Amino acid sequence: MFEFDPNHSLLKGPHGTLAMPSNDPASAKLAMLLQGECTRTGPTRAAANFGFCKARYYQLRQAVARQGIRALIDKKTGPKGNYRRTPEASKLVIRARFLDPDATAEVIASKLRQDGYLISTRSVQRIINSYGLQKKTPPAFSDP
Repeated sequence: MFEFDPNHSLLKGPHGTLAMPSNDPASAKLAMLLQGECTRTGPTRAAANFGFCKARYYQLRQAVARQGIRALIDKKTGPKGNYRRTPEASKLVIRARFLDPDATAEVIASKLRQDGYLISTRSVQRIINSYGLQKKTPPAFSDP
């Protein structure tokens, strides 16, 4: 039927070849699934040829069956936004800083936590710094 040449990123068949981008993970996953399902290679060897484990092979196969080819595209991992430094929490930090310029980030964070906001002292520091609300330190004087 066909085989995948990983050195040249080519799918080779009886009547020609198809070049696959070497830096595209989705293409490699598709080639792995094609090799595992459509040739005598089998899922285990196909997964090993592409640097995947057998379990990941079956995960991808199931995802393609449910979602189609889009399932092979890598998605951004991790948090999708600032779920702690929300606009509302930022407004409250700014308000607290203006009401009491001498309050530390630790005190402001403690007040917000008492009000039910899940925010760390470091997040409060980041909000203060991003709006330029940090305390001004007096210049150091040197004795002449």
